[in-house]
This record gives sequence, C-alpha cells and structure tokens, in this order.
Amino acid sequence: ALKLFSADAQAADPTVTKVISILLLCTSTFFVIALHYVNKEWKFGRDIKLSLEALFQRVPDISGSINLPKVDGNDEKKGGTVNKPLSLIDPASPSLVQCYSPSSLSKIGTVPNLSAKEVSDMALRSKNAQQVWKSTTFAQRRRVLRTLQKYVVSHVDEICLLCAKDSGKTQVDALLGEILTTCEKIRTLLHHGETWLERSPREVNPMMMHKTAYVEYVPLGVLGIIAPWNYPFHNMLNHVLSGIFSGNGVVTKCSEHTSWSSMYFHNICRAALEENGFDPDLVQLCTGMAETGKALVECPHIDKIFFTGSPNVGRHVMKGAAPFLKPVVLELGGKDAMVFCDDVKLNEVIPWAMRGCFQNCGQNCCGVERLFVYESIAKDFINGIKDKVATLRQGCPLGDDVDCGAMVMDQQCDLIQALVDDAVAKGAIVHCGGKRNTTTAGQFYQPTLLSGVTSEMRIWKEEVFGPIMCVVVVPGDNDDVCVNMVNDCPFGLGSSVYSASKSRALAIGSQFNTGMFTANDFGVNYLIQSLPFGGVKESGFGRFAGPEGLRSCCLERSMVIDRIPGVKTTIPGAIDYPMNTTQGMGFGKGLVELFYGDTFWGKVKAIVNLIRYG
Repeated sequence: ALKLFSADAQAADPTVTKVISILLLCTSTFFVIALHYVNKEWKFGRDIKLSLEALFQRVPDISGSINLPKVDGNDEKKGGTVNKPLSLIDPASPSLVQCYSPSSLSKIGTVPNLSAKEVSDMALRSKNAQQVWKSTTFAQRRRVLRTLQKYVVSHVDEICLLCAKDSGKTQVDALLGEILTTCEKIRTLLHHGETWLERSPREVNPMMMHKTAYVEYVPLGVLGIIAPWNYPFHNMLNHVLSGIFSGNGVVTKCSEHTSWSSMYFHNICRAALEENGFDPDLVQLCTGMAETGKALVECPHIDKIFFTGSPNVGRHVMKGAAPFLKPVVLELGGKDAMVFCDDVKLNEVIPWAMRGCFQNCGQNCCGVERLFVYESIAKDFINGIKDKVATLRQGCPLGDDVDCGAMVMDQQCDLIQALVDDAVAKGAIVHCGGKRNTTTAGQFYQPTLLSGVTSEMRIWKEEVFGPIMCVVVVPGDNDDVCVNMVNDCPFGLGSSVYSASKSRALAIGSQFNTGMFTANDFGVNYLIQSLPFGGVKESGFGRFAGPEGLRSCCLERSMVIDRIPGVKTTIPGAIDYPMNTTQGMGFGKGLVELFYGDTFWGKVKAIVNLIRYG
C-alpha cells in the first residue's frame, strides 16, 4: 500500500490496486461505524460540545445582584436568653410568619404568610413566563444553571452560614448536605440532562414497519414544590433545577421553619434567570403556613406536585390533588437500615454508623434509623461506639466547633422523647443521652445510643428524625433473619449492608423491600444524581433525580410518523365503512394469522385470504 501511493511508484498491478482500494474502503467504513457506536455509548460528541460550550461561553457573575446577610456567631451566642421558641404566627400580625434560629431561639426576621389568592397570582406569573421559557434551547438552560453553579461555588461559606443559622445544622453538615449535593445535581443536569430528554426511539412491529415511533418529553407547565425544612438550600434548588431544565415554571412552598434563608436562596435563582435575559417570574417562592401549601396543591395553574415530608401530610396532599386529578410525587421519609455482618472490621464501620445516625443531627430522609448488628460482634460494637456518641459536642454551629447542631422543630424533641421513653419502658437500654440538652439555649436533643430495640417498640417502626442510634441485635448471625427484621417496617426508602464479602452484602440487600440499596457505603445513592431517588410503602412513590426524575417533570408523549416519504397507511376496503362482515372477518383473520401464527403454511394461507378478502 505504501509503495502504491509513493510519489515515484511505477504503475501498479490493476488487481492489486482494486484489492487495496476495497480494503481501504472497508477499513474506513468499519472505522466510521465503530466511531458511531462508540459515540452512541460514550457520548464523546456530547462531551466535546459541552466542553467547548463551557470554555467559550462565559456566564455572568451574579454576586452583585445578591445581598446575603452577614451571619455573626457571637451575636447568636449573645441572643441565647430565650427559653422557648417563638410562635410562628404573631397574633398581632397574622399576615407574617416569624422566623427564629433553632440554636438560640432568637428572632431573625419575618416573611409573608401568603393567602390562596396570592399563591394563585404567583402561579399565574410563572405560567406566563413559562410560555416563553418552554421554547428555549438546552444550551440556554445550561447557561442559567452554570450561572447558578458559579455563584454557589464562590459563596460556599456564606451559604453554609445561612443554613446553619436558620436550620441549626453544623457548617460541615451544610457543606456536605447542601452544597455538595446541589453542585452535583447541577453538574449532572449539565452533562446528561439534554440526553435524558432527547426523543426515545421505540421498536415497531412488522405490521407497522413503514412507521417510525418514539417518545418525546414535553414540559408539563408549572410544577408545585412543597419542600421540607431539613436542608433549606438544597431543598430550595433541587426541584427548581430539574424543573426549569425540563422547560417548566416552578412555584415552591418552603417550610415555615426555614423561610428566612429560603427567601435569599430563591433570589439566587431569580438573579440567574434575569442576568441571562429571561423572566425571573419563571420561579416563585410561597411562604406561609399549612394553608399556603394547601392553596398551592389546589391551584388550577399548577400541573404537578412534588412533596417531601411526612406520610400523614403526604396523604393530605394526595387528597387535595385528587379532585383535580393532579399527579403527585411523594417522598415521605424512611426508617433506613444499616447492617453490620459478623465479618466486618469494627474500626472501619463505626465511623459509618456515626455519620449515618448523626449527620445533620439525624434529620435526614435517608439517615440511619435502625442499626442491625450481628450478635457475635454486638457487644464489642456497643463498647466501641459508646464513648464516641457520649463525647459528641453539641451547641451553636456558628461559634466553636460542634459535632451536632440543633433540632429545627421544637415539637420534634417531644416526639423523640416519647419514642425513647416508650422504648425504655419496654426494655431498651440508654447508654448515653436520652433527653433534651438543657445546657445551652436552643432546641437541642442529646446524641443518644439505644440498644435492645425490638419490634414491640414504637421506635422500631416510627420515623425518629433525630440524633438517636438504635442498635438492633441480629440473633445467630443469620442473614435470613436479618432480612426479615429489616423488612418488618412500614417504610422502604434506603438501606445498606457492610460485609467483608461484596457478594454476601449484595445477596442480603437485594432482598430488602426498599427503593435504594448500597453495599459497604452510606448515602452515596443521592450523590450519584444519575440514580432515581425514592422509596416504597410509607416512604411514598414516584422518583426524582436521574433520567426518571427529570422525565417525571414532563409529559411523555407517544409519537408515530411515516418512515418512508410517499408511503402512507390506507384503510383496506374490507374493513372500511360500510362494513361487510364476511370480508372484514376474513381479512382480519388473515392479518392475525400472518403476523402472529406459528406455522409456515398458515402464513401462506393468510396471504391468500388477505388477497381474497382485501
């Protein structure tokens, strides 16, 4: 081949030339086909496009448009003289919701307590803005998300401090649960969102071989979000990100317990839209009490509801949406199990137990609420972890280093106490903690280690949502018994199993009736935003995150078009009106036999009948 194409080559044999030309053509064809399938699998073309987009299309800096309040930890300490939380509604001003810091109980501001009419007006403004937004390109939507990400990355400390002040969490918990998850959500949408919303081709049957079928994902309109209080920043942005990327408007009802910070976080979203030339009314924030959330569910301008909260309130959401046949996605918490098999190394798994139970002071939807420890290692486990739990530092997260912050809701402390008292009365042992922390102002419950937990206790089946480590002993180190104990629960959100054998961990976890499972790790399902998040039973239904979650923001529209130009479907005379039963039945049975019969001669007969009756 080299000699053939050299400059001083003599006339080559025509046969050799043809052979080499054919080989070169085949090689080139193979290379093009291989490149096509490799790109289809690994999306190299997409990655190159996105890299060039990020490199050459700089996004605006919205720092000048956002005025986050400065948080002073010393002021928070000085404010700790109040011994009970404020009433959320001031009787003198029922149109306002009072906001206070759970770490000090000091008042930090007020927000409007919106009426049903005000909620409807907000939803209508979002609906009007969505009429333009739904026609934007994915590149334009990515630009808005990249603007948001730029701001978040450059203001990590300020956002964490606001979260700590409003929800009582430590700054490290805010970094892990608010910032890291939100940035990964944005990165995932930037990288995969357009691919997940592309037309999805579907196979056609032989009878319809002249047609092309696919599913397209069309924006629903305006999404209504009812967000919880445990992660105010992430919960503010989570559904806004997927909602606007899929072409929708979004109206969020934030929790009345974390409305103060949510107002500032909402302004970040509006600024990102406005700085890129889009109507900021696309996203709206409703503040207020339960009546405000009820108004959002029943608002005629809202096309779908995403709710995160308790099963009891989730049922009320379903009831409110039912008269309108409005679809809902419910994420209703869990009683997640973490299992330590007898073959684990305790020094390696104890840190996971601590993080799983005490992250965000236990106020996690997918936090560990039941710790199943195999019998042969249970005593050593309790002895090894007892001092670690007892020495956890608790206090205002804005001052000195602390390990556990405050409880967002004061009544949650009462619920936790009732669950602990019930367990103790039925035989459970409190190794440390077990009561409110009254050594500092604020809503604090002591980190607690509880063992001897059994199925007769309320704490076995009711969600705690607090800093309680419940140790359950698995008798006889029996895997089957462990599976039955884990599944003996009304919830089914997440779960994890730790074992020296990955196959053993997987074999155990695959039998759990939960929406998510992790082997030898904790909480990473949510950090992998390409996975859907959600559970079963009392944990709710529907999913967010992943392609399933992004597509749940859309109408899945089935499409069929002609495949070949000029080839169209016509109605055969045998089944056209007016009907002739003999012809119609003969022709129809011919079709059935031709496409679904299992004998060769039967198909030949079917063709004859089609000709005869057609």
